[in-house]
Amino acid sequence: MAVMAVHQFAQCITCHAWSPDQSMVALCPNNNEVHIYRLVEDKWEKLYVLQKHDQVISGIDWSARSNRIVTASHDRNSYVWNLEGSEWVPTLVILRLNRAALCVQWSPKENKFAVGSGAKTVCICYYEQENNWWVSKLIRKRHDSSVTSVSWHPDNILLATTSTDGKCRVFSTFIKGVDARDSKKGTSPDSKFGEQIVQLDLSSSWTFGVKWSPSGNTLAYVGHNSMIYFVDDVGPSPLAQNVVFRDLPLRDVLFVSERKVIGVGFDCNPMVFAADERGIWSFVRYLAERKAVSSGSRYGSQFSEAFGKFYGQSKHGVSNDTVETSRTRGTVHENCIKYISPFMTSVLFPNVIGYVTYF
Repeated sequence: MAVMAVHQFAQCITCHAWSPDQSMVALCPNNNEVHIYRLVEDKWEKLYVLQKHDQVISGIDWSARSNRIVTASHDRNSYVWNLEGSEWVPTLVILRLNRAALCVQWSPKENKFAVGSGAKTVCICYYEQENNWWVSKLIRKRHDSSVTSVSWHPDNILLATTSTDGKCRVFSTFIKGVDARDSKKGTSPDSKFGEQIVQLDLSSSWTFGVKWSPSGNTLAYVGHNSMIYFVDDVGPSPLAQNVVFRDLPLRDVLFVSERKVIGVGFDCNPMVFAADERGIWSFVRYLAERKAVSSGSRYGSQFSEAFGKFYGQSKHGVSNDTVETSRTRGTVHENCIKYISPFMTSVLFPNVIGYVTYF
């Protein structure tokens, strides 16, 4: 039986990340700060406020092994934060961007991180021991619009991206001196940094929320056309399938197992997708039962009826002149869920997740 806890830290949260032991959460309350909270006796206490960025922070990731936090912001910069004693010490990473940084993620081995941006560019950042700083290499001239999300393959080399140009792409990020040669076994032996492995042009709309399955054999991403795409055998001849659903578009996805995916987005209620024995993906159910909201036709006044009609149109995209007798809505979330991230994985709790609402 699923156990759910609801906590509201701010009116708007742009991004968040969990500490390695899940005892703390770092989040941005829609400004240029990172607030770090710790759960103490069923209450969340604010421990740190990280202040270095000049504009809204758009991405946070907390490394599981090294306990480092990386942040990316609309100010076109990124910082790596190290806990030294009782203070978080920032290190500036020069991204060389002329547009906002939109997302960030550590690689599985945590020796690199990727930053997607509004400059149609992906920055692959790594640490140079000789100079004691973080440097970035850019994947340029591959995207035709903003990079909305990035996802690392388990091999630490391949990187999947989505963009508002409607495409999903997979690149090689092999960096000499950083990546071992044997870790290239999942890619072509001649692949170089920035080489495009595959371009998936399956959506005619913006694309978001790309993720690899735990094994790296399946890639999933979502489009703004209320479709989710699953791709096997990523390479020159990928096997792709899509699932169409009647609800509002998704913004992000998460593999909770090799054959099960949870998608979140504008419908305010997480959706579960699963693959059968043949590998065919389909929509299964909503993660939370829906509430029924009565229409305003019996509220006792014309104003209430008009307001009920307006509310239904603004929330669910209804454009006709009639109001349905009942309208299904999410149970906990009242607005778009922008992001979903794994909260806890173990033998006993393999499918426990945490997610945050974006207002």
